[in-house]
Amino acid sequence: MAAYLQWRRFVFFDREMVKEPSGLDGAGAKPFALPPGIAVCDSGRGSLVFGDILCGAGRFGLRDAVWRGPEGQIWFLPRSLQLSSFQAYKLRVTHLYQLKQHSILVSIGEDEEGINPLVKVWNLEKRDGGNPLCTRIFPAIPGNKPTVVSCLTVHENLNFMAIGFADGSVVLTKGDITRDRHSKTQILHEGSYPVTGLAFRQSGKTTHLFVVTTENIQSYLLSVKDYPHLELDTHGCGLRCSSLSDPSQDLQFIVAGNECVYLYQPDERGPCFAFEGQKLIVHWYRGYLIIVSKDRKTSPKSEFAGNEAQNSDKQVLNIYDLCNKFIAYSSIFDDIVDVLAEWGSLYVLTRDGKIHVLQEKDTQTKLEASKFICLLVSALCLKNLFEMAINLAKSHHLDSDGLSEIFRQYGDHLYNKGNHDGAIQQYIRTIGKLEPSYVIRKFLDAQRIHNLTAYLQMLHLQSLANADHTTLLLNCYTKLKDSSKLEEFIKTSESEVHFDVETAIKVLRQAGYYSHAVYLAEKHEHHEWYLKIQLEDIKNYQEALHYIGKLPFEQAESNMKRYGKILMHHVPNETTELLKILCTDYRPSGGNEGAGMLEGKKANSEEFIPVFANNSRELKAFLEHMTEVQADSPQGVYDTLLELRLQNWAHEQDEQIKEKLHNEALTLLKSGRFKTVFDKALVLCQMHNFKDGVLYLYEQGKLFQQIMHYHMQNEQYKKVIEVCELYGDQEACLWEQALGYFARKEENCKEYIAAVLKHIENKNLMPPLLVVQTLAHNSTATLSVIKDYLVNKLQKQSCQIEQDEQRIQKYREETTRIRLEIEELKASPKIFQKTKCSICTSALELPSVHFLCGHSFHQHCFESYSESDSECPTCMPENRKVMDMIRAQEQKRDLHDQFQHQV
Repeated sequence: MAAYLQWRRFVFFDREMVKEPSGLDGAGAKPFALPPGIAVCDSGRGSLVFGDILCGAGRFGLRDAVWRGPEGQIWFLPRSLQLSSFQAYKLRVTHLYQLKQHSILVSIGEDEEGINPLVKVWNLEKRDGGNPLCTRIFPAIPGNKPTVVSCLTVHENLNFMAIGFADGSVVLTKGDITRDRHSKTQILHEGSYPVTGLAFRQSGKTTHLFVVTTENIQSYLLSVKDYPHLELDTHGCGLRCSSLSDPSQDLQFIVAGNECVYLYQPDERGPCFAFEGQKLIVHWYRGYLIIVSKDRKTSPKSEFAGNEAQNSDKQVLNIYDLCNKFIAYSSIFDDIVDVLAEWGSLYVLTRDGKIHVLQEKDTQTKLEASKFICLLVSALCLKNLFEMAINLAKSHHLDSDGLSEIFRQYGDHLYNKGNHDGAIQQYIRTIGKLEPSYVIRKFLDAQRIHNLTAYLQMLHLQSLANADHTTLLLNCYTKLKDSSKLEEFIKTSESEVHFDVETAIKVLRQAGYYSHAVYLAEKHEHHEWYLKIQLEDIKNYQEALHYIGKLPFEQAESNMKRYGKILMHHVPNETTELLKILCTDYRPSGGNEGAGMLEGKKANSEEFIPVFANNSRELKAFLEHMTEVQADSPQGVYDTLLELRLQNWAHEQDEQIKEKLHNEALTLLKSGRFKTVFDKALVLCQMHNFKDGVLYLYEQGKLFQQIMHYHMQNEQYKKVIEVCELYGDQEACLWEQALGYFARKEENCKEYIAAVLKHIENKNLMPPLLVVQTLAHNSTATLSVIKDYLVNKLQKQSCQIEQDEQRIQKYREETTRIRLEIEELKASPKIFQKTKCSICTSALELPSVHFLCGHSFHQHCFESYSESDSECPTCMPENRKVMDMIRAQEQKRDLHDQFQHQV
């Protein structure tokens, strides 16, 4: 049973005390201590998690102050050792389970006295009032009988959760454990012995649950309905004395008894190992079995209720490699609370609040422990005979990792002796193996800046530097004011660049080395940085504009939009010329887009109008150029040009120049470019009181009434008459409006009223009565004004009456004649004496067709020309006219509204 004593022992873990973070004054050697009173703990997702800490102070307020924190809190300790907490329960926290693949924490605790355990599921990524979001709460009670919770486990897929109780029950929750609606809870196991351990095993799509009590071990198959189970053994273990291995041990369930450690598959028992001693804690970590047991010198305790040692007990922590049959580490601790795995290390928590970290040594160190040559090299290093150790390691082909470690130790030795030049040479030989920050921290002092510079140079030459290293090296150059080295560093060929160019530009600009920054930006085509430095720092606007002219079209366009206003303010003429080229036929002046590019590109000229915000003269030149060379320029170009010309015209005092500007604006309006934006052009002309432009646009828009109203407002009577004469045929109501306008005028307008009346009379636009009513409003208009109009109107009406009476008499006589003919046709025979055909005028021959109207036809002529067998082809047109008139009268008989309007 003591076979494990024959296993070889190694020290593959380094033990250290976790210490307080270093302060600003350099202090920080004080060991980190948790407040006493840890009830439960777990780890995962980058934190150590504790429950029910009774705080003892020091770190949480004034140093050396003592206070007692509230119970029922859950605490998180990240790698930075800054504790944080939130109130999870009102009384206490009894169990914690932190999932490794999800930010989900499951806790069990009590909010009131008595046996009333509550399960709470926390989502650590979401917040509710500053605390983690509690997504689910439910009581942890098997059936209706309250009992104490003994253990807890959760499946990583969040679909299973199992809770063990002191009365031997196991409650299984299946479904989404974070929600009440999507899960189902049932009693999976009932027994007489307390449940001491639970573990889920997932293999493919098959899920098993191991259940261990103080007296037996069982396996449940959860992938099958009714959950069949199998008893694996008739002995169990105490609390926290079971665990699940990783795939290296085939996911076996580990149960640690006082005599042996047993491994189980879901369907059978596996191998066992004779590790004696009372087991207190069992964990699995990266292929190692971790067992905390009582020192055999102390007295034993009961397995279930008394597994935890007294405060004075010594406990042994052993780390076993079951595959290779050796003990990787063994040490004695005072009263271990638990062993947690996080951040690639093991953390041993003791009852006094201290934390010990066990860091696994690297593979090379492990091999050195088992090889003589490595031991010899280590011995030489311990005696500071590093040159001999290096030669020996090289002669025996020690790998690069081992050599790097010797160089590091040699460098540390020289550094401690004050030989910083020699130390930096050794540290340079560790580049690629040793973390650069290890060396950089040692040489941050200003007196050792040249050593740091040498190390950083070599780091860049080997292309292992990051942006921070580049920043640091350039700062070193600037602090040393070593311009030659700085130029040598940045003026390397393209294939030899070993640093982040953008970072270098930022550092050089910040340090005031603008010429170097501009050189880098231009060489590596960081166009934005080049222009930013030239315009904001050096203020070389001419050079910046020249540089933009060499850029490819897309980049030249974007940079002109970004920096156009600045350039326009300082070099307006040159900027305007570049914009003209950019918007018409742009080709990079340096040929950056290739010599084979035949067609130039052009930008949207309308997008550059804001660049000329304070340069109206240059804007006018630019817009006129665009309209001349590019007739299809965007509408915004013409709109802006019109507005600019109208502004210049409105503010010009010189009459000759004003006339010229007037003609230019009117010519632009007549160019036909404002048909689609008629309203906008009209508003612009009205804003600047551009009379000719307004009238032109009214005319183009056929707004004749607006033209006349415009003249009416300005009391231009002759213009009113002219508008009526020009457009009266297209819009007859103009004469009526003109008559009303003159009628409302109190001054003498007899001349204009007479002209309007004459046209109204000629065109018969208004009834005489309406004319009289309209002129009745004018106090100056006498009867003599409309005398001639009324006389002529009455004469014309008299003539019309006589013509109508004659026409009536004619229609009466014709009607009488037609009635007599009808009577004659009804009472007397009709003799057809026609000798010629009415169509072809040839002699009439049989067969022939005769009509009562007196027309006769050859039968073949009638059939050829007739459209109806019952109508005479000769009389048909006239008859149809009469019939159409009759039908039209019948249709209009019911159109009362139209008749009333005509009246």
